[in-house]
Amino acid sequence: MKTEIHPKYYDKTKVRCVCGNQFTVGSTKPELEVEICYNCHPFYTGKEKLIDTAGKVEKFKARRQKAAAAPKVTKKTRVKKTSGKVLVRK
Repeated sequence: MKTEIHPKYYDKTKVRCVCGNQFTVGSTKPELEVEICYNCHPFYTGKEKLIDTAGKVEKFKARRQKAAAAPKVTKKTRVKKTSGKVLVRK
């Protein structure tokens, strides 16, 4: 293994979150600043919500209702002529 190509590893990297939480981990950087951690993440705190800001669910339901109300189009039959015989495909 080559010795000079690997970065220095810090066993006690201090991680600081925006919420004020601090903890230590192993990393190749001596200090880290993060925006969200396990202490303030909605999934881990139980405050997770599904937010539909663009109204995508309502748009999808409206498209499905419109498709169900529209009359269904039947396939056209193609007629292929080969050597005087007529073949009908559906």
